[in-house]
Amino acid sequence: MQRTAGKELALAPLQDWGEETQDGAVYSVSLRRQRSQRLSPGEGPRDSQAPNPNADAFLHYRTSKVRALRAAHLERLVWELVSGDRQQDPGFVPAFLATHRAFVPTARLLGLLLPPPPPPLPPWVEIKKTEGQDLSFNKNLRAVVSVLGSWLRDHPQDFWDPPAHSDLGSVRTFLGWAAPLGTEALEAEKLLGDFLEQAEQEQEEEEQRQARAGPPGTAQSRSPDSREGCLEEEEGLVQDCPELLNFSVDEVAEQLTLMDAELFSRVRPCECLGSVWSQRDRPGAAGIAPTVRATVTQFNTVTGCVLGSVLGEPGLAAPQRAQRLEKWIRIAQRCRELRNFSSLRAILSALQSNPIYRLKSSWGAVSREPLSTFRKLSQIFSDENNHLSSREILSQEEATEGPQEEDTSPGSLPSKLPPGPVPYLGTFLTDLVMLDTALPDMLEGDLINFEKRRKEWEILARIQQLQRRCRSYCLSPRPPILDALRAQRQLSEEQSYRISRVIEPPAASCPSSPRVRRRISLTKRLRSYPEREAHPLVGVLGTPHPPPPVCLQGPPHPVLEPGTLLLEVLRPLQGSRAPAPSSPWP
Repeated sequence: MQRTAGKELALAPLQDWGEETQDGAVYSVSLRRQRSQRLSPGEGPRDSQAPNPNADAFLHYRTSKVRALRAAHLERLVWELVSGDRQQDPGFVPAFLATHRAFVPTARLLGLLLPPPPPPLPPWVEIKKTEGQDLSFNKNLRAVVSVLGSWLRDHPQDFWDPPAHSDLGSVRTFLGWAAPLGTEALEAEKLLGDFLEQAEQEQEEEEQRQARAGPPGTAQSRSPDSREGCLEEEEGLVQDCPELLNFSVDEVAEQLTLMDAELFSRVRPCECLGSVWSQRDRPGAAGIAPTVRATVTQFNTVTGCVLGSVLGEPGLAAPQRAQRLEKWIRIAQRCRELRNFSSLRAILSALQSNPIYRLKSSWGAVSREPLSTFRKLSQIFSDENNHLSSREILSQEEATEGPQEEDTSPGSLPSKLPPGPVPYLGTFLTDLVMLDTALPDMLEGDLINFEKRRKEWEILARIQQLQRRCRSYCLSPRPPILDALRAQRQLSEEQSYRISRVIEPPAASCPSSPRVRRRISLTKRLRSYPEREAHPLVGVLGTPHPPPPVCLQGPPHPVLEPGTLLLEVLRPLQGSRAPAPSSPWP
């Protein structure tokens, strides 16, 4: 196909063509258009030294066939991993390594991937090697070594299996005879050393944890719903440690960002897969997804701090309690400036919870500017169009580079935006749970649906990209603030609501509570349909919203119970029960 210059065809560079089957595997076929410029027939490269822009040139398009594996048996996938054309399908290897735990455990994959060692040669036989020919005897062997190198580098935690680390031992044994002097063998040895050092560190931390006083637990209610009982209960919550709100807004927000960034950078992307995360509540699955559970704990801690500090001391006057609300709003705004969407979401969720949101006198004493800021921040996590607002803002923040660091006076806080952003992990968990629910794992003929894994890899790759940026934060830990955060006593759901009722007894309405635009979430729309057995979509897409400005007479919604919020709302709906309120996590 030829057309004159300036009249290029407006066609997509890659067009879907269909599918084809080969050796029991299903491939998607696309046609790729590549353009090459040719001179007119009367000209040649020797006619002139410089190209003539007025020459009668033609645009020549060449179409090539591109194949990508969509579904196959496990053995065929492993064969493609070793013998596939990486130029044709460059995304196959990274997608496979990132998602393989969803359909095959690491030990079995290594059993299919690693060839047996060659038989030992007699001692009188001398092997002559020349430079560059160590692995020339087997092309597939070189491919296996290359795959292991990518695996060790990009997903080292797949080999974490204390105390023996048997999977890593199998890799070390193979590389010891296949490529003893290669970088892959050195990477395996280094990884083993890191694992052993990590185990020693964890043991030391556990011993220190046991030596110190245990973390404060949830206080137990000892009295009925009465003002005297709540006041007596609150006296037991007062401690001699410094209050978290005694520190400046910048200090608190930066320490929250530091903790969130560290936890998010440690998240193993494979733990976010819907097929992995959905196993967390099964018997004996307490150790599943520990890095994701750590972010859950941090989210609950921040939410509990807001509840405890605002609802603590029931005897406070409304203006004093309004000052605490204003300070948390300013901390949330500073988290937004630091591009920390995790703590921002946690603070807003607590402020929008029933025990705090119903305090009409306290909200009525909040100044106009903080109240306007609260409304604007709340719109970030609107569930309209599948949380389109928060997704667009996160994408904009990813594409935005912070200004260069400027000279600051000693002891002053840096004014530049940190690298970030720290995302709200629940958004990615929601997408992965939806994807796992919508697409089948197996196709007709017992073929593994690898197209599903490619779509999951697109989300996991974005998580990894954000993790790299989070590691560039330049924030230093402040032990006094961290101690105050840990020392903040957590109130149970029942305690929070009883104390809230003591602070402001129930009334007919709460006109002074801030009205934040509320949308009906997709969760509730899904719950209007007949419930299907063990359907993981139920309870996945909820988002925290402020309750309507009506002072509730009954028990509070179980939305923001400290210590159990995320673990509870992430459980699939079981049996027939009333729909729970929407929650911030899938």
